[in-house]
Amino acid sequence: MRPGLIAAALFGAAVAAAAPAHQGMTPAEPEAGHDWPPGDPQAGRRLAGQCRTCHGLDGIARIPIAPNIGGEHAAYIAAQLDAFRSGAREHEMMSIVARGLTDQQIADLAAWYSGFRAEAELHADPADAPQPCASCHGADGIAVDEMAPNLAGETAVYIDTQLRAFRSGKRHSEVMGPIAEAMSDAEMRAAAEWYAATRLKVSRPD
Repeated sequence: MRPGLIAAALFGAAVAAAAPAHQGMTPAEPEAGHDWPPGDPQAGRRLAGQCRTCHGLDGIARIPIAPNIGGEHAAYIAAQLDAFRSGAREHEMMSIVARGLTDQQIADLAAWYSGFRAEAELHADPADAPQPCASCHGADGIAVDEMAPNLAGETAVYIDTQLRAFRSGKRHSEVMGPIAEAMSDAEMRAAAEWYAATRLKVSRPD
């Protein structure tokens, strides 16, 4: 592994949506867990030092096209890295970087970033949350499904770009594909703006 490369948008900046899809059948991004070894948060912290340029050591993104990852479920973080490693998800830098990650390194990174607590402040009526999204991602953007990412505090451009990638087939998911295909451009923008308006707070319990 070339650790210096990990600074490049660990979990898929918006440029991931611009990556060409595989020819023919492309495997879907993982929706279920993998039998990962126990993760070591401190080993993950050392490795995450190479991720801080885009995602921050605490998992709060430093650039608008990178997602926040602090407080995500470990299963989700590991699944996304595994998807980059296998080719199920593509990114011009992460596809290269993830090929060099071992199962232990993936588990360690997941242990570090999932060790944060993610909380959201929603200044709106939860009943007005975008219904196609709230059942998995929560009305306030804190995911209620371990295989769904938190959306609270993400930039509108990041969320909108990822939804468009699912709709076009540049990203593949058995869950997100049909949902995005049924959404209009206006609905995607509304969902992106809803979650972007939610304030995210990430803290370290220990």
